[in-house]
Amino acid sequence: MLHDALHDLAVVEGVSFVAGPTCGVYLAQMGAEVIRFDQVGGGPDYRRWPLSPEGDSFYWESLNKGKKSVALDLGRPEGRELAQRLAASTGLFVTNYPVDGFLSYQRLKPLREDLIALRIMGWADGKPAVDYTVNAAVGVPLMTGPEDAKGPVNHMLAAWDLLTGAYAAFSLVTAERARRADGLGREVRIPLADVAMASMGHLGFIPEALIGTGDRPRVGNNLYGAFGRDFATKDGERIMLIAITPRQWTNLVGALGLSEQIKALEQEVGVDFTADEGPRFTWRARINPLFEAAIAMRTMAELTPLLDGAGATHGAYQPMSAAARDPRLADNLFAVDHSSGHRYPTPGAAARAPGEDRRPPAPAPRLGQHTDEVLSERLGLSPGEIARLHDRGLVAGPAVKTPR
Repeated sequence: MLHDALHDLAVVEGVSFVAGPTCGVYLAQMGAEVIRFDQVGGGPDYRRWPLSPEGDSFYWESLNKGKKSVALDLGRPEGRELAQRLAASTGLFVTNYPVDGFLSYQRLKPLREDLIALRIMGWADGKPAVDYTVNAAVGVPLMTGPEDAKGPVNHMLAAWDLLTGAYAAFSLVTAERARRADGLGREVRIPLADVAMASMGHLGFIPEALIGTGDRPRVGNNLYGAFGRDFATKDGERIMLIAITPRQWTNLVGALGLSEQIKALEQEVGVDFTADEGPRFTWRARINPLFEAAIAMRTMAELTPLLDGAGATHGAYQPMSAAARDPRLADNLFAVDHSSGHRYPTPGAAARAPGEDRRPPAPAPRLGQHTDEVLSERLGLSPGEIARLHDRGLVAGPAVKTPR
C-alpha cells in the first residue's frame, strides 16, 4: 500500500512553525512513525492562530496530525540531554533549531554515527528568516497585486514554507536511501531561501530579469504570458477563466460568441491569437473588454455549462467555508475528532493510488501524550526512571482536558 510505504522509518522532529512540521506530516501520512518533542507547556507555535473558541490552536493540531508527542523541559541541561538522545535514537532527525545550538550535528553525531539530521534553515549562513522575509528578498511582493499598486503586496499563503516542508520530506527519504547504499550518516541542510530561489529559477524568473525583459511588472489578476483573468457575471459572481492551448482558446471564443470580434481584432493588430498564447497577453487591454461584456450578459448558472461544454478551464471564487463543502475539494476530507475536542473535516494524504483504499488522517496528539511510551521504547528508560523525571519536572505527560 502506498500510504504504508514508509512503515519501517521512525523519525524524530524538533521543529516549530510551518516547514518542519509539514515535513513530518507528509512522512506520517506515508506510514512513518513521527515523534515530535516540544517544550513542557508548548513551544513557540503551540498557541498560534487560528484558534478554537476555547483557545486551542487549530494551527498546531493541523500540522501535527498522526504524530507522537513528547514534552521535555528544554530550558534545563538535563532536558536538553534527553532531547539530544531522543534526536539520535531513530537515526532520522528533522529540526529547525540553530546550526550551532545544542541540537547541532556535531553534538548529535557522537550519539549515533549513522545519524541523518535534516536541518531546515532560513538563510544558508544560519541567520534567521521566515517565509515573508524570504519572499521579500526574491521579489515576489513587487510582482504581486494591482497594476497601479505603489508598494509591495504580500499574500496569505506561506508558499516557501510549504514547498520547503515537502522538499524536506523528499530529501530525508533520499538521504535514507543513500545511507542504505553507503552506510553513512550525514547532515542535510535546506535553507528556505534556497528553496525560494530555486523555485524562481525553475520558473524562468531569473533569466527573464537578467537577460530578457527585466523585472516582471505587476499584471493584476491577469495570467502572465497567456489569456486568463477574473470576470464578473450577470448575477454578481466572479469567475477565473483561463485559455492556454489553441484548442482551449478556440472553443472558449466560440462558446462566448466572440469569434467575429476576435477575428476582426486579429486583422487590425496583425497577430494570430490562436497560434500563440503570448499575444493574448500582450493585447489583453483589447481582448479583456470583449470577454467582460460577453460574461456580464450571463449568470453563473448559465455560464458554467457553456464553459464546461467548451472544455474551458474556469473556477468560481469562493471562501474557505464554501470550499470545505465543495464536492471537488471535499472529496479528500474526513470527519476527524481532534485533541482540541472539535470534530471537523480534515485532509488525508494528497497522493492517491487507484485501487487502494484511502484512509482518514490520524488526529494530532495532545502535547506530551506519548512521553512515557517514547522514553521507554526509544531511550530504554525504566518506569522508575521516567517517574523521577516527572517528579523533577523534566518531562510532562498530557494535560487533562475538560470534556465539552
